[in-house]
Amino acid sequence: MLGQLYEIGVSLGGSNYVGDIGRTNYIYPNKPAGAAFFKYNWNPKIALRATYSYLPVEGNDLDADTDFRVTRGLSFTNTIHELAIGLEYNFYDYNLSESDKTWTPYILLELAAFNSKYVVSESAPNQYVFDNKNSFAIPFGVGIKSKLLGSWAISLESRFRYTFDDDIDYTTDTIQSLNFGSNNNDWYMFTGVSLIYTFGRPPCYTNGL
Repeated sequence: MLGQLYEIGVSLGGSNYVGDIGRTNYIYPNKPAGAAFFKYNWNPKIALRATYSYLPVEGNDLDADTDFRVTRGLSFTNTIHELAIGLEYNFYDYNLSESDKTWTPYILLELAAFNSKYVVSESAPNQYVFDNKNSFAIPFGVGIKSKLLGSWAISLESRFRYTFDDDIDYTTDTIQSLNFGSNNNDWYMFTGVSLIYTFGRPPCYTNGL
């Protein structure tokens, strides 16, 4: 009987951003990205999860679908390092030890903190001084997972992050050349495939959902 009290895994896929530069597609992975995670299966419906994600993001007005942005022609790159904790809720009972419970769609409800670069000052025309800062995001996601072979499973997942910042693309009202932002905060997203290894004693779940 397979044990599946714990799970570890890695995700490979792509990241993208929605803000004041470039495209506004919420699922449009255009930079290689990845993640590593650990899960504790509390019961067949709920897993507690911690995830580290490496998420490069970029935007280019030449790829936008509005004439204003294409004419403006701004671009940027940034790198987000994220830590997220929360729960994974399975729509169906999930248990690799039982043949009729080896796949399920799921949703993610998490809290996330992330680190990214921002512009501190302009040392010369179009020459900027950068620093790093920590911020928070409201994350949620959807996915589907299934047994692959033995103790291995696979999943397809999309995660969406609404931030409390508007400067992932370096916009700021303190520097005139970068004062191109709106009143809307930035988003960043990840879409990818995960390879998951399950281990631990056979499940003896907490009473609950």
